[in-house]
Amino acid sequence: MAATRLASIFDVEYLNISYLEILYTVRNYIHNGHKLITHPLSGSVKPKETPYKSVVISREIGSLCMQSLSIIEESVACYSRFADRHIPEAALQDFMEIDYSLIRCSAPAPLGSGNGQSPIRIESSTQKGV
Repeated sequence: MAATRLASIFDVEYLNISYLEILYTVRNYIHNGHKLITHPLSGSVKPKETPYKSVVISREIGSLCMQSLSIIEESVACYSRFADRHIPEAALQDFMEIDYSLIRCSAPAPLGSGNGQSPIRIESSTQKGV
């Protein structure tokens, strides 16, 4: 949902992979010089309680941002502390809406405000088997 609703504003890369894999993918982007724009554990939804997660990173590539690296490494460690959870099929649409609301509210400036910010990429994932 976040990927399709925000595709006209951001570069969106939708990945049908687990939440943990999304964290590793974002970490790889950070190692390549991207910076986190939104926190990978934003909102009060715990990592293994949602099948969807969007993370905003910078489009620009610079030097390694140690703050972004520290946050993503802490997020990976945090993920492993939670138990797997089954999510009923009937709740998937609700979790998509939650993910969209979180990313819409946490992205810099109101979406579509034309504030001159450089474009950013959104990583979205679907957690399989949870």
